[in-house]
Amino acid sequence: MSIIENALALAKARGERVPAGTRARRPGADATVSVETQPTRQFETVILNPVILERNCVLPQVADRAALRAYKILRTRLLRRLTAEDWGWIAVTSTRAGEGKTLTSINLAVALAQEPNTHVCLVDLDLPRPQVAAQMGIRCERGLGEYLLGEAEALQVIYSCGAANLLVIPNNRPFDYSSEMLGSPRMLELLQVLETELPQHIVIFDMPPLSSDDALAFAPRVDGVLLVVAEGQTDRAAVAKSKELLGEMNLIGVVLNHSSERDDAPSYY
Repeated sequence: MSIIENALALAKARGERVPAGTRARRPGADATVSVETQPTRQFETVILNPVILERNCVLPQVADRAALRAYKILRTRLLRRLTAEDWGWIAVTSTRAGEGKTLTSINLAVALAQEPNTHVCLVDLDLPRPQVAAQMGIRCERGLGEYLLGEAEALQVIYSCGAANLLVIPNNRPFDYSSEMLGSPRMLELLQVLETELPQHIVIFDMPPLSSDDALAFAPRVDGVLLVVAEGQTDRAAVAKSKELLGEMNLIGVVLNHSSERDDAPSYY
């Protein structure tokens, strides 16, 4: 039995299965962590470098009309699903590294935040290989790694990206023992803070690929999972295996990345 299958078996033994069509039970309903509620709390602002955003194909510095259209369609479909199911927390993963899950997480978060009255918080939970800060050009002294190590408090690692609708929890410290950190008391306290401080936010967690057990171990904490695959890179066997592994989770959908099929026709309104 593989490490991923072991994680699934352990989750089932603990009663962490998320039945299809139901809202995942987030931490905080019976947690003892007390957090002062401040609906108008102001977070530290980070300035994003447009040159870095353009180089890394991060919205809004994307000129490719087909890509812009694709993210808008993804945003609309996801919002419909979240609204219909009353969901708010989603994890983004992939079958293996290099399929574009982090860029998808970032651009989906930005696209959602561009929608009026939609608030988003993007969390870099790819602890073995954090990339959100690098791809967005975020420079900060304290991030998720410092929080997990007890060197910062939760509210000190939540940053505003200059737009009122978009918050980011970046990370600059990789962890070899990532699965242990995901289940640590500090992580559970962070999730409680997000639940209490950002109750109206869609929270997107950029997770490691399914080649590790991190995403599966964390999946019961979210409402649904979005799987990213890459055309010409992800083989059918990997997709079938991922579908099997995520069978007991709320799989929101599959995003096809690196597609060679394009639609450059003018938009109609």
